[in-house]
Amino acid sequence: MASANSMNPSRDDFAALLTESFGTTEMNEGSVVKGTVVGIEKDLAIIDVGLKTEGRVALKEFTGPGREGDIKIGDVVEVYLERIENALGEAVISRDKARREESWVKLEKAFNANEKVTGTIFNTVKGGYTVDLDGAVAFLPRSQVDIRPIRDVGPLMNSPQPFQILKMDRRRGNIVVSRRTVLEETRAEQRHELVQNLEEGQVIDGVVKNITDYGAFVDLGGIDGLLHVTDIAWRRVNHPSEVLTIGQTVKVKIVKINHETHRISLGMKQLLDDPWQGIEAKYPINAKFKGRVTNITDYGAFVELEPGIEGLIHVSEMSWTKKNVHPGKIVSTSQEVEVSVLEVDSSKRRISLGLKQTLQNPWEAFIEKYPIGAVVEGEVKNKTEFGLFLGLEGDVDGMVHLSDLDWNRPGEQVIEEFKKGDIIRAQVLDVDVEKERISLGLKQVGGDPFADAGEIRKGQIVTCEVVEVKEGGIDVKLVGTDLTAFVKRNELARDRADQRPERFAPGEKLDARVTMFDRKARKVQVSIKALEVAEEKEAMAQFGSADSGASLGDILGAALKARTGDKK
Repeated sequence: MASANSMNPSRDDFAALLTESFGTTEMNEGSVVKGTVVGIEKDLAIIDVGLKTEGRVALKEFTGPGREGDIKIGDVVEVYLERIENALGEAVISRDKARREESWVKLEKAFNANEKVTGTIFNTVKGGYTVDLDGAVAFLPRSQVDIRPIRDVGPLMNSPQPFQILKMDRRRGNIVVSRRTVLEETRAEQRHELVQNLEEGQVIDGVVKNITDYGAFVDLGGIDGLLHVTDIAWRRVNHPSEVLTIGQTVKVKIVKINHETHRISLGMKQLLDDPWQGIEAKYPINAKFKGRVTNITDYGAFVELEPGIEGLIHVSEMSWTKKNVHPGKIVSTSQEVEVSVLEVDSSKRRISLGLKQTLQNPWEAFIEKYPIGAVVEGEVKNKTEFGLFLGLEGDVDGMVHLSDLDWNRPGEQVIEEFKKGDIIRAQVLDVDVEKERISLGLKQVGGDPFADAGEIRKGQIVTCEVVEVKEGGIDVKLVGTDLTAFVKRNELARDRADQRPERFAPGEKLDARVTMFDRKARKVQVSIKALEVAEEKEAMAQFGSADSGASLGDILGAALKARTGDKK
């Protein structure tokens, strides 16, 4: 029979009994404890954690991304003890918080050891996604999902996969993870292994993965190589999409491998024969070929002579006459043209071509049709300080120098009589094919006054017509010729009193003596005074002498009378 003390235990006795009932198990609020599932009611699991009362946990806490939710009576599970007893006399426990506490410990160890962790993407949030790391929720930024941006993350969700922890803050409960870092590391390992198995010069099949302006990226089975646009074909390829399509399987040759950066350069044209081999024999200098214009630049046009072989027509070799004109105004892309080979350099893979060489030199054509001395017709294109430029047949220009505008008047004066657009006739004086120059003369068209003057000689008496009276003398024209001369004041008469220009009038005719006639120097001079002096000497010789005693007046009078009689 129990004693009275055992029937009525004191407060201390009750505490001892409670301690004995708990045993050595620590039941501190805020810790993780083990419990046994003793019952399942609807969506709740009843769990005995060793206390006098049970706790209830929602069944959904035992499920989650990548975890099965199958739980049965008798299972031992870990739960988080929030409170030992609530108002209903039950323990307040949580499976989620227990798992989170357990996960944080494991994650911190993995983070410090720089190890990967397994998680499951289960939701989309602003700027990224949430990942379940076995109870702990982490943030996966959108930029850290994959190596390249991906539009649809659906296939990656709710599937366990490795992640790298980038940042942890337990106080704030923040974890940031990256899937991209894991992929890059894995890819780097794969690339290193693949690169070790590749050799320069090796021919391998690949799949076109991406196309850019400068080339295409080809997947060689886990590692990408760059096929540059200039290595696709020997011929000019303006854009890789002209030849390649994404997903296309191509045979490529490994041109170069950089083992430090793991960059691989590929080539397709290297699998074909080099069309530049023996190019000099195929395209001899000055030979003419037909080609197609493939590209036009400011400095010329590229012409494809055959697939893989292009030559350049420099702008200076495009036209004989069109200078400083953009090549696009002479030829057009895809146009078929005939060209002449000017130079071939196989080492530099260059061929210089000429377009104008396939046409006759217009200066040669001009001189064939218009030899020196021929008269041509042209339009005044320009006036300069040294002459006129005329546009001639064959799209060439000729120049009339100031000195060839007029026989008598200065060129600076005569050029003012012409304007652009005037059609005038000129004589071909000279053609320099090499320098591409044509010299013309206007004054020669009407004939050379000196050439047409006949047998004029010094001392001859000629009849002149007064053209203009000036203060210093008179301008006269030799009757019967186109020659003009200026008679100075002191040559107008023998007597000083008669040396007055105003004695003469325009249109008046008079006799004079030729004092100089030089066809080469193109100079003619006449003198009335010289004629009078000569007549005086002649009269003295015929009608008088120093001994006769006759006066000069008597002699001149007799000479004049005799001359008048001769005229009758």
